[in-house]
Amino acid sequence: MFTFNGYELKKEEGIILFKYELAREGEQFSFAEKITFDPARADFNRVPESVLSPALNTLSLILGISYWKLFCSKELRLPYIVLSVEQAKFWNTVYTKGLGEFYYKNQIDFRGLVNFPSSKLKNIAPKAVQKTGKSLVLWGGGKDSIVTVELLKKSGKAFNLFCLNDYKVQRDTAKIAGKELIVVKREIDPLLLELNKRSDAYNGHIPISVVYSSTALLASLLYGYDSIITSCEKSANYGNVEYLGEIINHQWSKSEEFEVMFCNYIKTYITPGIDYFSYLRRYNEIKIVELFSRYPRYFSSFSSCNKNFTVIKNTKSLWCGECAKCAFVFALLTSCVPKEKVLEIFRKNLFTDPSLLTVYRKLWGLETEKPFDCVGTPKETRQAFSLAREKGDYEDDIIMKQFVKNHL
Repeated sequence: MFTFNGYELKKEEGIILFKYELAREGEQFSFAEKITFDPARADFNRVPESVLSPALNTLSLILGISYWKLFCSKELRLPYIVLSVEQAKFWNTVYTKGLGEFYYKNQIDFRGLVNFPSSKLKNIAPKAVQKTGKSLVLWGGGKDSIVTVELLKKSGKAFNLFCLNDYKVQRDTAKIAGKELIVVKREIDPLLLELNKRSDAYNGHIPISVVYSSTALLASLLYGYDSIITSCEKSANYGNVEYLGEIINHQWSKSEEFEVMFCNYIKTYITPGIDYFSYLRRYNEIKIVELFSRYPRYFSSFSSCNKNFTVIKNTKSLWCGECAKCAFVFALLTSCVPKEKVLEIFRKNLFTDPSLLTVYRKLWGLETEKPFDCVGTPKETRQAFSLAREKGDYEDDIIMKQFVKNHL
C-alpha cells in the first residue's frame, strides 16, 4: 500500500515537505521530499487557496512517483486529495506512459497496475490569477532551450529562466543568455537512495519533465508568471520500442500528447491563467541545430549530456563522449558547424571511436530499439550524417564509413 500523506507548507521559511508512506510485507517506510523556494519573492496574496491547493496536490502526486516505483504498490491511498474521475485518468496515464521505460526495462506488466482512487465530484470552475504578461522558460542549458530563449528575445516577450536545482552548465549558459535564472531546490529523501540498493526494489527512469513542469507551475503562481514554456521538439513524439502492445517512449513527458494533457489539466483543475506549451514543437532536430549554430557564444558552455545533472556531481567535462545523447548531438553539429569547432566542443572526434558503433546503429534505426535517451528519430540522425558527408570532413572516420556502408 502506498499513501500520499499530503504536504507541510512553511511559507516564512520557503519550504514544502511532501510526505509519503509505503507499507509492504511487514515493512513500513515514511518519506519526506523537500522543495525549497525563495520566500522573499513568493507572493501568496496573489494566489487564491483554491488555486494554490490543487497546484501543491499536483506536485505531491508527481513527486510521489519516485517512491511508489520502489515496489509498484497496487493500492494507492489519497487521504488528503480528492480526484475526479477525469483527474484520476490523467494520473493513471502519467504513471503508466510516463513510466513506460521503467516497466519495459524491469519487465513489469503495467496493464491495469495503476488505479488512482476517484470520486464522482463535480469540478468547480477554477479561479484566474492576476495577469503579468511574463513567461517562465524551463532552462536546461542545452541547444533546445538556448534556441527557445534566443527566439523569444527577438520577439520582445518578457520572460525569465527556471530550473529545478541548479548546475554549472545552467548557470553559465544563463549568464550568456542575459536572463535571470530562477531556482527551486529539490531534495529527495535519503531513504529512497538506500532502498534503491535493495535487490527486491525496482530502479529506473521516471518522467522527470513532469516533475520540472509541475514545480515550474508552482513557481509561476508564486512569482507572477502567466506562461510556462518548454523546448520540446517534434521528434519527442517518436517512441523507442513496443512492449505489451504499447509504444514505449523515453520522452513521453516531452511529447505533444503530454503537453496537451497537462495544459488542459492546469486550465481545468488549477487555473485558466497559466499557459503551458513548447516553443519548438513545430521544428525537427535538424532545424533546431541549424538555428543553434547561429549562436557560437554558447559553444564552450552548453551541454546536453545527462552526466551534468547527476545526483553525484563528479563530472569533469561537459560531454562524456560515451552516451547516446553525446553521440547524437555530435552528429547533429557535424551537419552545420565547422569541424574544428565541433572537435573543440567535444574535445575529441566521436566518429573515430569504434566503441560508439552500436550506439550509432541504434540511432540510425538498425537495431530493435532506439536509445533510451532524449535523441531524435533515426531519419533525423541519418539526415545529419548525410549533410556531414556532403561536407567531406569525416569521410575517413570509421563511424562515417559504417554509415555509408549501411545507408548508401
